[in-house]
Amino acid sequence: MSTEHPDFQVHKLLSTPMVELRDVVCAGSCRHKSAIERASRTHLVFPYRGTYVRHVDADDAVADASQVLFFNAGEDYQISHPNAGGDASLSMTLDEVLLREIAPAELLAPGEPLRFCQTRLRIDPRAQVLVALLRHSLREGVAEPLEGESLALTLAHRALAPRTTHAAGASQARQRLVDRAKLVLVRDLARRWTLAEVAAEVGVSAVYLTQSFHQVEGVPLYRYQLRLRLARALDLLRDYEDLAALGMELGFSSHSHFTAAFQKMYGRTPSEFRQIALRR
Repeated sequence: MSTEHPDFQVHKLLSTPMVELRDVVCAGSCRHKSAIERASRTHLVFPYRGTYVRHVDADDAVADASQVLFFNAGEDYQISHPNAGGDASLSMTLDEVLLREIAPAELLAPGEPLRFCQTRLRIDPRAQVLVALLRHSLREGVAEPLEGESLALTLAHRALAPRTTHAAGASQARQRLVDRAKLVLVRDLARRWTLAEVAAEVGVSAVYLTQSFHQVEGVPLYRYQLRLRLARALDLLRDYEDLAALGMELGFSSHSHFTAAFQKMYGRTPSEFRQIALRR
């Protein structure tokens, strides 16, 4: 079932008493802050294509494929799109009793309704794979509800478990700097940026950017860019017969470079992942 709006499309992938999954694709036409919106239920949002910024009071969070965002029930927020090209996310709403059972207590605010204390958490490559498997298998109709529910719960566990997340460990100033650097990288994933070029874009020295990025994200800048490229590959695999062309489009130097990086990150080659996701 699909719902169309002027700026975005919502495709319902799964709806059971336990879990609802929606594929939300936004055109990204609103560069400045949108009108104030509010979620009626708390849901987990996994961006997988493009980027946007979510504004909650004074907290601005850059949404990209490396993290899960928490849209809390009754919480006002606004969205802006600094980069052109639009974005897409997998939105998950779980039964509240079930979500309280899954989420570590330290992540939840006291009281009702269920809300998260943080606006976002970083996720690992395994969680990114689960996002892609859910989307591809449910859209193609090859996964039955039981499988969809099981994969969704596994994704929620993976995204929220302390062993797979990396909480921000820096000042707000450094977080804002890193967010600006992220927007630069996402603007052109295929570009072979130099450290000096990214630093110049955000207005700091290369050394300070390197230190700040590693402190906030826990990985070097180049590895973060690689993860974004590979996450984009997960999204596009079903649309490409020529995987070498996909790798080149995403900035990899060769098909073997793309395949090796993909397999190292996700444990399977691009072609093996496509066969699993599409059952063909």
